[in-house]
Amino acid sequence: MARPVWRGSLSLGLVTVPVELYSATSQHQVHFHQFQRGTSDRIRIRRVNERTGKEVGQDDIVKGYDLGGGEYVMVEPDELDELAPERSRRIDIEQFVELSEIDPWQFDRTYWLQPAKEEFAKAYGLLLKAMAHNGKVGVAKFVLRDREYLAVVRAHEGVLALNTLHFPEDLREPELPELPRTRPKEMDMAEALVEQMSGPWQPEDYHDTYTERVRELLKAKQAGEEITREEPREETGEVVDLFEALSRSVERRKKKRDLSGLSKADLEKLAREKGVKGRSKMTRDELEKALKAS
Repeated sequence: MARPVWRGSLSLGLVTVPVELYSATSQHQVHFHQFQRGTSDRIRIRRVNERTGKEVGQDDIVKGYDLGGGEYVMVEPDELDELAPERSRRIDIEQFVELSEIDPWQFDRTYWLQPAKEEFAKAYGLLLKAMAHNGKVGVAKFVLRDREYLAVVRAHEGVLALNTLHFPEDLREPELPELPRTRPKEMDMAEALVEQMSGPWQPEDYHDTYTERVRELLKAKQAGEEITREEPREETGEVVDLFEALSRSVERRKKKRDLSGLSKADLEKLAREKGVKGRSKMTRDELEKALKAS
């Protein structure tokens, strides 16, 4: 079972519910160690004193704030912990707002909030149902790993979710580009392209294809197989007429949508004409996806 990343209580007015915070995401990327080329010698990163070159233990390390000119203010870890002793163990809901009022720009990470013990499940469930019925999210602050976070607590399919948010001072405003005027025909064609590419949100259709290729590379190297690399697509750098480019895109989307009506034999023939690699081992769905990506 996963370990909680934080333990404390969820506070709403005079109501306090002991909870545990669990990460709602996990890293699935392939992780590598570092080695010196031509050897099996691992490369290690150690904390060393830059003056003496000697390694320093974690208990002997303090934090220093750079004042400039080689001067620092030294701070002990305990001194930082003492700045917010109560808030570090409590998630304080300060206000309820509509979720639509919060710009996605502000969202950071997602966590699950669970009751700390079985005896707290009733109070937790009551709060969950009230928030689900109300439809609003609670704006809160709490401290995690020596840092104060702004967050929203919301009901999500039978569980309370907590999303950390960026503070306004953390956000960088974009520099707005100067945009030329568009012709009505270009606008109509752009809207047609958006319409053709629209559909229901199905997250299961999206995968980390880069990590999949890395795993295939590792499997091939482990088996001693020859590694073949696909030739990268050449960028022509040609500047084309916007209307012409939109027209081509719309036509291309029409053709891609028509693939769903073809048989596997027809798809294999089309894949052969387009030079799709590995087509002989693909299923019908894989052929369709490969052709859409070509």
